[in-house]
Amino acid sequence: MVDAKFTLRTAQEGDIAEMHRVRLAVRENRLTSSVISAEDYRREITETGKGWVIVKDAQVVGFAVANRQTASIWALFIAPGFEGCGLGRQLLAVMVDWLWQQGAQRVSLTTEPNTRAAAFYTAAGWRNQGLQENGDCLFSLLR
Repeated sequence: MVDAKFTLRTAQEGDIAEMHRVRLAVRENRLTSSVISAEDYRREITETGKGWVIVKDAQVVGFAVANRQTASIWALFIAPGFEGCGLGRQLLAVMVDWLWQQGAQRVSLTTEPNTRAAAFYTAAGWRNQGLQENGDCLFSLLR
């Protein structure tokens, strides 16, 4: 539980449509619906990793997915209007803790440079490892 207004729980396959809705609603790091499929979400939350959602009034307002196989953050998105409430920090902490429990010694993620997301990870203590071939920044966190 994040607070009285929000509930944090493990993501389920039935949450995928709402998770995708949140992902498409963000102002930065936007993707088209054809890039990430429902099968991608299903695989990430049931086979290669685990996901979490934050729900308010029966609606998903944020979600995160960690990949156990790659010790990476696959997704962390908060719906517009819910940023700045600490939901992203809560989801990030849950994912990192879970990955540490899975035996990871280093966790990584990529995001677009010069975005609020890049500033968020930097403020959370992640180290920018530089630009990748696709133009994204690689961030890492050591245990």
